[in-house]
Amino acid sequence: MPSEPAERLVEGATAGLAVFDLDGTLTWRDTLRPFLLGYLRRRPARILRLWRAPAYLLAYLLGGADRGALKARLIRMVLGGRSRPEIDRWADEFTASLAARGAFRPAALACLRRHRDAGDRLVLLSASPDLYVPRIGASLGFDETICTGVRWSGEQLDGSLSTANRRGEEKVRCLVALRQRHPGLRVTAYGNSGSDLPHLRLAERALLVNASHRARASARSLGVTVGEFENFGA
Repeated sequence: MPSEPAERLVEGATAGLAVFDLDGTLTWRDTLRPFLLGYLRRRPARILRLWRAPAYLLAYLLGGADRGALKARLIRMVLGGRSRPEIDRWADEFTASLAARGAFRPAALACLRRHRDAGDRLVLLSASPDLYVPRIGASLGFDETICTGVRWSGEQLDGSLSTANRRGEEKVRCLVALRQRHPGLRVTAYGNSGSDLPHLRLAERALLVNASHRARASARSLGVTVGEFENFGA
């Protein structure tokens, strides 16, 4: 299926839901890794807590642990036991730094503005954690943010996941719940990876952007439009 300009996905449409993935879709790359690494630069002694990380990574690569379990373990090793005010301060600083260092794709932000101007309800749907994703959503003007929850023990971070990892089929469940909360609204969805295809294929309009060759091939076989924001005319 040929690429379809982002403008064509917005023009002439009545107000609907515009659902954006974060990492690799709105941003150039992953956000969790720089969030954790940035904290380690401020607390270098915590690097010693990562001694089990290679084993956890190997277990994931060999299929002995899922992506959500690996995510929780990394978060616990880096941030576990830290206070809510301390993590909130770092999350605020990290969020503010994203725009300053050009972390967002300009063409993606332009598409987001077109949806806002069209009166669409903007939803950020991300597998990254709620330690900082809701802040990103608020900074970009999203009406709603859905992301992976992280558990707290009082005012100290536990680090285990309090929700399912918002990835793959879990995004399908989230999209179904969105439709139930906003009946009758047409959904336009954007993602960047093969794991986004299950929910993209359920949207009335969907665009896979910035994707690998394999993900593009899978998208075309499913009838999901493939394109790159950078190639769209104004």
